Amino acid sequence: MKDGKFVILCVDDDPDVLMVLRTILENGGYFVEEAPTAELGLKKFKEAHPDLAIVDMMMEEIDAGRNFARALRLERADIPVYMLSSIGDSLAQNVNWVELGLAGIFQKPIDPNTLLTTLKLKLKKN
Repeated sequence: MKDGKFVILCVDDDPDVLMVLRTILENGGYFVEEAPTAELGLKKFKEAHPDLAIVDMMMEEIDAGRNFARALRLERADIPVYMLSSIGDSLAQNVNWVELGLAGIFQKPIDPNTLLTTLKLKLKKN
């Protein structure tokens, strides 16, 4: 937490997606940290100690988001990690996201109400 707000780390190589996430999350009462690559996301994770992370699946490399989630587990991070994907629905059907250590998958373009409701429920449990 920072200044009484949950910290959400958003990792995506699309600046427009980061802007949309920042707008939704800040309006929802969250503090947002962001990074444009998985590598910078890991660095930001170590600096900011977020309460939750949202990461794009395909950034600089096809599996960058998946590798980011694995790297967090190696860091012994126990924060919820959500994957953000333009193929979210088919990804959710074809990939065992729990096995990847993910809390869930959000479909792009992201629905603000779904995002805020999901995070509110998830962060209340932790």
